[in-house]
Amino acid sequence: MKFFDCKTAPSARLVRMFIAEKDLDIETIEIDLRTGAHLQADFKEKNPHCTVPILETETGLHLTSSQGCWRYLEAHKPSPPLLGTNPEKKGLIADRIWRIDFDGFYAIAEAIRNELPGFRGRALTGSINYDQIPELAQRGAARTAHFLDTFEAHLLGENDYVAGANFSAADIMAFVTIEFAGWIKLELPPSAERAHDWYKRIKARPSAAL
Repeated sequence: MKFFDCKTAPSARLVRMFIAEKDLDIETIEIDLRTGAHLQADFKEKNPHCTVPILETETGLHLTSSQGCWRYLEAHKPSPPLLGTNPEKKGLIADRIWRIDFDGFYAIAEAIRNELPGFRGRALTGSINYDQIPELAQRGAARTAHFLDTFEAHLLGENDYVAGANFSAADIMAFVTIEFAGWIKLELPPSAERAHDWYKRIKARPSAAL
């Protein structure tokens, strides 16, 4: 296998942490998004969407989403399980991941890509250039603030981890999203004590340093 990564990209970090939690040794190729390496012809052959991550399987298949990479790696090495061990747990983890992705991760990306000068003319990832819309930046920041304010009540609750008693990919999704929110200077509210305790425990895991 080969993993096409970018150290600064939160989307790639999702897979990087998953690989580390699985204790897999996979050849990693760094893609410099700042120089436009993802827009070059050789990269487009692997992923016409011009994004990271990419996981290249032994048969040459290119998986180009964090979710596709996760599911392949879970099937490749089931232990430790990160996507659930029975129908109920699998459903809950998938549900949590989708909610965090939509309400948090994409809200942050909406705010960043529609405001920062470096994304002018590149408001969406991919091979097509789209102009920034300032109103979407404002909406993204507001959505992110709501996500962070309600994370403890809506997603963590009284559990030790996002999807119950055990660490899972839902915790990776939440952790990377919360760190991503720092790009727009937003964070968990001080009153969310259980959420801060959860964050510290995830931060202490070796995979979080990657």
